[in-house]
Amino acid sequence: MVQTPRHVAGRTSMTRIVGFALVIALALVGALGALAGETAGKIQSVDMSDRAVVLDDGTKLWVAEGLSLEQLREGARIKASFEERDGRNIVTAYEVE
Repeated sequence: MVQTPRHVAGRTSMTRIVGFALVIALALVGALGALAGETAGKIQSVDMSDRAVVLDDGTKLWVAEGLSLEQLREGARIKASFEERDGRNIVTAYEVE
């Protein structure tokens, strides 16, 4: 029976564990990246009561509580960062161009 030195066998196991951990970490980073995004466009409509805007390409965004709606007017061009929460694109920051 051939015996593998203990330090070599341990190193192989550690390499597998580290490799597996890296694969999991990369998968999580990719999944989180899919939940956040940026968009830009011309505002087609604003619903103040629902805190929502629709862009000219049909994208609907809901503005997070704490962000002002004052600058959001039909016809204005915006750049917005958003996160997907409960199936909605929630604006976390925006800039009127």
